[in-house]
Amino acid sequence: MNANIWIGILIPFVGTVLGSGMVFFMKKELGGQVQRALTGFASGVMVAASIWSLIVPALEQAEGMGTLSFVPAATGFWIGILFLLFLDSVIPHLHMNAEEAEGPKSKLQKTTMMVLAVTLHNIPEGMAVGVVFAGLLSGSAPVTAGGALALSLGIAIQNFPEGAIISMPLHSKGKSKFGAFMDGALSGAVEPIGALLTIFAARLIVPAMPYLLSFAAGAMMYVVVEELIPEMSEGEHSNIGVIMFALGFTLMMALDVALG
Repeated sequence: MNANIWIGILIPFVGTVLGSGMVFFMKKELGGQVQRALTGFASGVMVAASIWSLIVPALEQAEGMGTLSFVPAATGFWIGILFLLFLDSVIPHLHMNAEEAEGPKSKLQKTTMMVLAVTLHNIPEGMAVGVVFAGLLSGSAPVTAGGALALSLGIAIQNFPEGAIISMPLHSKGKSKFGAFMDGALSGAVEPIGALLTIFAARLIVPAMPYLLSFAAGAMMYVVVEELIPEMSEGEHSNIGVIMFALGFTLMMALDVALG
C-alpha cells in the first residue's frame, strides 16, 4: 500500500485523538445541548457517508445484474445490521448518560464500559474506510481517490467531537486528564485496525465488493439509529440535534460530490 492509503486510513483516528485532546483545554464537562448538537452532527455525517460513499457505489458496481442489481446492496446492508446487533448483545457497554449497561452482565467499571460503547460504534467506521480504500486499490468498485479521501475526512470531522464527548465526561468522573485523553484516543484505535483488516479481506474476495460496501453501510446505520439518534433526542425538547444532523449530512454529501 502506498503512503496515500496509509494517510487515508489514519485520518479518522487523528480526528478522534485531536478531539480527545480537548480535555486539556476545556475545564467544564460538555453541556447537554452541546452533546446533542455534536451527536446530531455525527449522525448526519454517518448517514450521508452510508449513502453516497457506500450504498451508491455498491449499486453501481452491481448494475450488470439489471433489475436485480439491488440484491448485493440489500443483502450486505442486512448482514451489517445483524453483525452490529450481534456485537451489541455480546459486548458489555454503557452509553453516555445511561444508568444501565447493555450486553452481558459484567463487573467492568462504568468508565470502561463507556469507552467500549464508543469503540463499538467506531468499528463500522473503520470498516467503511477500509472497504472504500480496498475498492480503490482493486479498481473493482466505482470509487475514486477523491471519494475515498472525502469519506476519511468526513469521519475524521465527526470523530473530533466524539473524542471530546468521551474524554471530558471521563475526566469529570474522576479520571486524570491524561487518562481520559488516552481512553478517548484508544477508543478510536479500532478504526485503522478495522480498516486494515477490511482491506486485506476485500482484496482476497474482490467479487464481494458490493456486499462489503453495503455491509459497512448497514453497520453504520445501525449505530446511528440504535445509539446516536436516541442520544441526540433525549432530555428536554430541542431542535438543535436535528439542525446539526442536517448540517453534518450536507457537509458529508458536499465533500463526497466535490472530491469524488
